[in-house]
Amino acid sequence: MIKIKKEIGIPKYKQIINSIEDAILVGTLKKGDQIPSINKIKDDNNLSRDTVMTAFNELKSRGIIKSIVGKGYYVNSENINVNQKIFLLFDELNSFKEDLYNSFLEHLGDNIQVDIFFHHFNKNTFDKLILENTGDYNYYVIMPANLKNTKSAIQNLPKDKVYILDQTQEELREYPAIYQNFEKTIFNNLSKAIHLIKKYKKLILLFSEDKQPLPMKAGFIDFCTSNNMPFDCIATLKNRTLTKGELYIIPEDKILLKIIKQMKSEGLLIAEDIGIISYNDTLLKEIVLGGITTISTDFNYMGKRLAKMILNKEQTKIENTNNLIIRSSI
Repeated sequence: MIKIKKEIGIPKYKQIINSIEDAILVGTLKKGDQIPSINKIKDDNNLSRDTVMTAFNELKSRGIIKSIVGKGYYVNSENINVNQKIFLLFDELNSFKEDLYNSFLEHLGDNIQVDIFFHHFNKNTFDKLILENTGDYNYYVIMPANLKNTKSAIQNLPKDKVYILDQTQEELREYPAIYQNFEKTIFNNLSKAIHLIKKYKKLILLFSEDKQPLPMKAGFIDFCTSNNMPFDCIATLKNRTLTKGELYIIPEDKILLKIIKQMKSEGLLIAEDIGIISYNDTLLKEIVLGGITTISTDFNYMGKRLAKMILNKEQTKIENTNNLIIRSSI
């Protein structure tokens, strides 16, 4: 099945890859079939083990073959047109991250397969997904969110194949990334609206430490103390009565809907009684209550720029900018 020809100008590991792809193409090998072992290919063709492993690792990273411990290598996919496979690990999926994902796919080009996974802010799930897929992909895009000690799992991956997305951490500073600077973003954008914010008696950040980036809270506190404004950070609206003169800063859309519902039930008016600043702009926020003020990054650009970084093999860090969109909610 695998024959290596000398002096034809094609590297020997490439000839192994071509032989296996040809066998799949003509139907000699089908999904689930075992392929010859590393030792058999090595001995039959007088090759080094490293040469055969180089071929197998490339086929494995493209998803064409898979290894089963103690048994050998098997055909995993008959789609030999896939040139590269990308492992994409999100914290969760919502409308704006779906925009990021779609933009990423759109700008990658053809013959690149992206497999998306979710850790849902669970460190055990995060570690498990990375460790189970180590060596199976050409590139790994990781959204660590606010999980602690993520490097313990990420360091198992080839360093030049890892990209950090959206929220980075000090322990991951050696990896290329496209990220948001949450501390600077909230401070600078609230400062832009200080003339509107000053009319409120108290600023309240709805902040879940399980999900939200800690620098966001630090930037919020810095803004409030710098401007001598009373403030509070709370995790939930449970058992809370809204008070006139409060301005709520809400990173999570579920809580935004809850506070709008609670305002209506308590007969409070937007901007007159209660102010709202939301995170991450959507079409709905342009319309609801005459428009919700947002602090938002460009997730479409983030996806496009991430694709470019991978295609060009860029090892750099890029801060994705955020903007304040002022509407009638403050």
